[in-house]
Amino acid sequence: MAIYLDNAATTPLLPEVIEVMHTTMTEVYGNPSSIHASGRRARALIEEARKQIATGLGASTGEIFFTSGATEANNMILLNSIKDLGVERIISTTIEHHCILHTLHYIKELGSAEIVLMPVDNQGRFEKTFLENLLADSSKKTMVTIMHANNEIGVINDMSHLAELCTKYKAFLHMDTAQTIGKIPIDLRATSVSFIVGAAHKFHGPKGCGFMYISGANQISPMIHGGDQERGMRSGTENIYGIAGMANAFMLAIEEMPIRTQLMTELRNHFITRVNNELEDVHENCTGAVLPNILSLSFPESPKSTMLMMNLDIAGVAASGGSACSSGVENESHVLEALGHLPERKTIRFSFSHLNSIAEIDQVVDVLKTLTPIK
Repeated sequence: MAIYLDNAATTPLLPEVIEVMHTTMTEVYGNPSSIHASGRRARALIEEARKQIATGLGASTGEIFFTSGATEANNMILLNSIKDLGVERIISTTIEHHCILHTLHYIKELGSAEIVLMPVDNQGRFEKTFLENLLADSSKKTMVTIMHANNEIGVINDMSHLAELCTKYKAFLHMDTAQTIGKIPIDLRATSVSFIVGAAHKFHGPKGCGFMYISGANQISPMIHGGDQERGMRSGTENIYGIAGMANAFMLAIEEMPIRTQLMTELRNHFITRVNNELEDVHENCTGAVLPNILSLSFPESPKSTMLMMNLDIAGVAASGGSACSSGVENESHVLEALGHLPERKTIRFSFSHLNSIAEIDQVVDVLKTLTPIK
């Protein structure tokens, strides 16, 4: 039995994406900066990919820039907004992804800007009136950086409401949308967001390729200097194979979003129904508005609880304790700590894709019944 339920960490490449990448690797070998026919063909591929992603998000092609992934994009946006947009204060939460929190810590150490981390409740939600009170203080130029949905517990933050709030108080809004691209509709024509980012491997594209949206009204300077690639915003010869695969995966995710969402919701509901009916004292870490593909479960202390992850792995089930960005080492989760999760309990994050099945969920629950108390 080999069941992959760690799709929030990364997703398998789809066959269609592999085919597009293979064709690109074998046929499109020119440098996109070259002016001969091979170079122009590579350039045309990149610009078509940019157009596809821009169209799917309701952006203009001039607002989409390709990067190595969401981490690079988030770093560039946060660091250079201070330098180029005059940001003096950044407001965030205690449960952001490490690529945000570690960058904010670096900014604080440099003394480049004031950093305010809002606490969250036991469901991972911050107090909106608390944020508004912070924004009402207009003495410092402010950026709000809050992830669209949390990668560990799946809690969704309302992009439209945050955009309205930031517009009201003339603050910049940056949202890490790595977990939500292809899962939640995003229309940048209707939402005043300054920056968002995406990572291809979160929606069945290749690793090492991503993009950032930079609103035309809020231009920043590059972080990587060199040639004039990406219209001078991100130097280095473009990863044309990754970009081609990412654009194809993106378009499939957008086109198939309704049916994928329905399937993942059914998987999640079936999983939690069986857990509630058959397992003792197991509960969700976050309920309400959550991503359909993430189910974070808290297990009671038991003789086998400390070995849950290992035993699932031995049984052929791939899941995780939280974020996959800790150098392969299972550490205590800063997200669970912020939620007040009891340290003696064990959390496992199961994250689905449209490639999973009800039969797989049933097999996983049957394995869990041998590892934790049952009713």
